[in-house]
Amino acid sequence: MSFLQLFILLSPDTYLYIGWGALALLSLLFALIWRRSHRRWLRLTLLVVLLLCWHIFLWGTFVGFRQVEVVHIEYASRDLPEAFDGYRIVQFSDAHVGTYTGSRRSILQTVVDSINAQHADLVVFTGDIQNKEASEIVVCQDILKGIKARDGVISVLGNHDYPIYVDTTGMDEYERYLCLGRTVEAQRDMGWKVLMNGHLDIVRDSSHIVIAGMENDGAGDRSPQKGDINATLRGVSRDEFVVMLEHDPYSWRNKILPHCHAQLTLSGHTHAGQITLLGLTPAAFKFKDIHGLYRVGDRALYVSKGVGGVIPIRFGATGEIVVIHLKCKR
Repeated sequence: MSFLQLFILLSPDTYLYIGWGALALLSLLFALIWRRSHRRWLRLTLLVVLLLCWHIFLWGTFVGFRQVEVVHIEYASRDLPEAFDGYRIVQFSDAHVGTYTGSRRSILQTVVDSINAQHADLVVFTGDIQNKEASEIVVCQDILKGIKARDGVISVLGNHDYPIYVDTTGMDEYERYLCLGRTVEAQRDMGWKVLMNGHLDIVRDSSHIVIAGMENDGAGDRSPQKGDINATLRGVSRDEFVVMLEHDPYSWRNKILPHCHAQLTLSGHTHAGQITLLGLTPAAFKFKDIHGLYRVGDRALYVSKGVGGVIPIRFGATGEIVVIHLKCKR
């Protein structure tokens, strides 16, 4: 097992212990420099940096990670049937329910209560329900199955929902398939519809819209490229209104925009870096579309900050539930 794999296998609380240890060492280093250096500017600079690090860690762990905001956006399209004018889709993403242990369990209940308070027509989940394995979902099923919407809950898989974050040494392809199957089945047991390169219709009167869901399609070894546009939209005509669910926003510019007509795509994955300071986030080094609404002509992508994370800390990147109001563009 590589060092990277070992690091990924750590528990959420272990990451916090590492944080405490790193800050303790940083504080010790600061004390040594303070005693040896007589340069006032250096002392003050280091003091500010140290206090800022402690503030980010403490606030992000005990306050920021527990906050959830509700964000409202509007998307208008000439292709939307009139029967769906005002249709409300609630998106949440990146739950990482394996992190909701101990006192953090109440955060997940807050997320569910906030979703239900929006009285959505449809709830969509855009991937990463677990950290590593399906047993994490089973423990939280009693809370998650409380999500209610007129047209139910539809979900897609994120990179963490595939058996790539567990030690698969000695596993054959069939055993890996069973791991994935347990993750999918745990969601279906809650009444969720899991789309894996497929779609379904939502009907109102004599009209319908298409909700399509691709499997994770990202870049890099830890983001499986499983998306299949042709399979996902097989039988869908170009005059139909399509909401595409795809966990990794990388796929929007690289596969969805050039190869299909989906008007609105909903993604997650980035967590907006989980830490944002003065508009700067570590996610900017990896992702082009980090958070929020992006447009290319009349087509749009919304990247959610998600609600959780493997590492339980958020600073300046509050977890969010997104309410999308669909409108007919005249």
